[in-house]
Amino acid sequence: MENIIHTAFGEIAVLLVLAAGVGLLGTTLRQPLVVSFIAVGLLAGPSGLDVVRSNDQIGLLAELGIAVLLFLVGIKLDVKLIRSLGPVALLTGLGQVAFTSFFGYLIGLGLGLTPVTSLYVAVALTFSSTIIVVKLLSDKREIDALHGQIALGFLIVQDLVVVLAMIVLSAIGIGTAEGHGGGDMLSVLASGLGLVALVMLFVRHVATPLTERLARTPELLVIFAVAQAALFAAIGDFVGLGKEVGGLLAGISLASTPYRETIAARLAPLRDFLLLFFFIALGA
Repeated sequence: MENIIHTAFGEIAVLLVLAAGVGLLGTTLRQPLVVSFIAVGLLAGPSGLDVVRSNDQIGLLAELGIAVLLFLVGIKLDVKLIRSLGPVALLTGLGQVAFTSFFGYLIGLGLGLTPVTSLYVAVALTFSSTIIVVKLLSDKREIDALHGQIALGFLIVQDLVVVLAMIVLSAIGIGTAEGHGGGDMLSVLASGLGLVALVMLFVRHVATPLTERLARTPELLVIFAVAQAALFAAIGDFVGLGKEVGGLLAGISLASTPYRETIAARLAPLRDFLLLFFFIALGA
């Protein structure tokens, strides 16, 4: 039995059984599934049953789940709403980052930490978990509401700021043997603008005719959507923007097509399945 459990397939089977059981208990107690899935990670991790051994496989499924989650968020975004809420999200996001990091830095100094350590603590205290917040909003069906859209914009601003913050810390020589100057920051900004330009060109010239062709075979449309999410997430991660931003842009690239609701409906179960492994990995 132990040999069966400690194969990759056996581990995933045990995790799915635990997730179903703990999830049922959690819903009975009126707890979000996110809490139940993290509890499964704690239960199956080294401090519990020590079932999780295939960390690479579970991590891969978790990363794909992140890409699909943000893809589905992006595909439901209204471009007009983005234009109207963009300034609000930008101002509130930057304001929160500045406020929290400033007082976090002062608290770090007050606790006797060095200025460098206090700076890292201040940056760490500034940010929220995009994946957890978006999942909770999706479960409550509030992601399309006004406050959900503002919260999403807020989180994306945070994700972009953390990328820039890490680049700045590296550029001034904090955490590295020597600084890299402003080249990395300019490179990320240029890559981000290039990715946005690519999305705009895709939306204008390719998205609608391509999805119309793919929609003749529904299974192919789903495969293409997952491929789009994974590809943009990989590109976003490669250029330093992160998988979340890449997945979001992938969704936005198909948001103007007439098949966006069909794609979203078909990918929702896959998203929930893959995100299970993200929260299990988080708990483990």
